[in-house]
Amino acid sequence: MSAWVALLLLWGLALSRVTEEALFLDPRPNLWAEAQSLLEPWANVTLTCQSRLPTLAFQLLRDGVAQDPVRLASPALEHRFPLGAVTSDTRGLYRCRSGLNSRWTGLSNLVEVTGSEPLPPPLLSTKPVPWITPGLNTELLCHGGLHGVTFLLRREGDDQFLEVVEAPEDTKAIFPVKRPGNYSCTYRTHAAGAPSEPSATVTIEELARPPPPTLTIKTDSAAVLSPGSGVSFTCVATLEGVHFQLRRGEEVLMVPRASTSPDRIFFQLNNLTLEDRGFYTCSYQLRDNLTPWSLDSAPVELVLSDGTLPAPELSAEPAALSPAPGSVVQLRCRAPRSGVRFALVRKDAREHRVHGLLSPEGTEALFELRDVSGAHSGNYSCVYTDLAPPFSGSAPSASVELRVDGPLPRPQLRPRRIGAVTPGRDAVFHCEGRVPDVIFELLRAGKAEPLEEVWSHHPSADLVLTYVGPQHAGKYSCRYRSYPLLSELSDPVELQVAGE
Repeated sequence: MSAWVALLLLWGLALSRVTEEALFLDPRPNLWAEAQSLLEPWANVTLTCQSRLPTLAFQLLRDGVAQDPVRLASPALEHRFPLGAVTSDTRGLYRCRSGLNSRWTGLSNLVEVTGSEPLPPPLLSTKPVPWITPGLNTELLCHGGLHGVTFLLRREGDDQFLEVVEAPEDTKAIFPVKRPGNYSCTYRTHAAGAPSEPSATVTIEELARPPPPTLTIKTDSAAVLSPGSGVSFTCVATLEGVHFQLRRGEEVLMVPRASTSPDRIFFQLNNLTLEDRGFYTCSYQLRDNLTPWSLDSAPVELVLSDGTLPAPELSAEPAALSPAPGSVVQLRCRAPRSGVRFALVRKDAREHRVHGLLSPEGTEALFELRDVSGAHSGNYSCVYTDLAPPFSGSAPSASVELRVDGPLPRPQLRPRRIGAVTPGRDAVFHCEGRVPDVIFELLRAGKAEPLEEVWSHHPSADLVLTYVGPQHAGKYSCRYRSYPLLSELSDPVELQVAGE
């Protein structure tokens, strides 16, 4: 990133759409099929791989298996792979990749070559989001594999095609959407030709207000804060190029902000006072300033304490501080008086953050830790704060150290689809753990390095093995990690690839 762009971000200035696209350039190439005659689309076919930048190398892949790479004498933006008349030897699911420095780019889009009719289905997607609202131009993008075809859009319940778009120099068509409903698209090679198989259905909703964004607090700001310190919030919208606002209650806060991505913004609050405690939300608005603001994000609570009130007492039940994995631990925080809000704080090698908040009627709060594991190990303390001005807070209690021995609980792995996977398709596994905010990993039997890694706020995640071929058949397991802890491996699952 240039120094000029970095300076703009520090000032919190919005980037133009051209600048945003330049910053987030996807290096993966495009792949499409060209027929010598659209009257006989499979009689003589050529696949064209188009890279984003000039390159000396291209490679075609069929049914998950890489073909011999092509090395060029001079850089080029595209390379053509002639297939000729489609036969059983050339049918399949194709992708390509191009050279990027001394490595390969990621894989291109998928192109299906069947050699038969009906033609394979296109891919229908939404841009930018699968809903319509006043002021937003929502579009449907129908992407086929053949160059120069005519695309047709259908809405469920309508007798005729809603719209027809010719794409003589392209492999996709864009349809503006004005009404909610269930949409699908097809394409045809000539006026008298039969339409292709339909795409998967895409549902467009109509919303009076855009859906809520997500508001989070930076990890190192998630503890009980002291007056004079600072805090950083991140607000992430469901689409790009919008205005954001941060509120405490109903008050809109004009605070320093910055952005490194067109769908999010960082709000910085400095020199906090006790009056800054409470619940924060964020929302967004389309840039025309005439449309309604989105629904509010889920609230995030900011906890501050000046340490002027007497410290509470924290005790554990059962008293054993090395509980068995899977058991329940109760942490009881007692204050000298009632009418206060309690915060349970956990500190470990990585972070120091609020683990729970309660406002009981009496003088004590009971925090319950269920199904404990190594992820619960750490030093716990609690504080309490007044609910009325001047919002004074207590000193922290003495710490209670909790240690749960052993690895994190074993996850469970299962395939999303039963049976053998078609070569060239994706294999999707679901890894179900018992601890949130972890990194899930997919591993092949006998291999130490994970093939896929996914961070998830939830205790489960999908792990995708993209574009599988015969070489991917075998046994797979998953695990998850919450540094420095690592779970046991799941029981293995056999991946079968059709034709093997």
